Amino acid sequence: MQEITVGKTYKHYKGNLYKIIALAKHSETLEDMVVYQATDTGKIWTRPMKMWNDQIDENGTLRFTMV
Repeated sequence: MQEITVGKTYKHYKGNLYKIIALAKHSETLEDMVVYQATDTGKIWTRPMKMWNDQIDENGTLRFTMV
């Protein structure tokens, strides 16, 4: 599993770039979350950390990779 680093930029497998703003906990489930911002639109998103590091195909492609 790759390390998720606040302040670093990651590329989504579809090509968009996102900057990590924070690592957080879900308020009810305490699940680890990633808070990130699209570099092109500025929109802010959250995603469960376990999904951030998903392998999305049989070739080993990760959902996000650090750039």
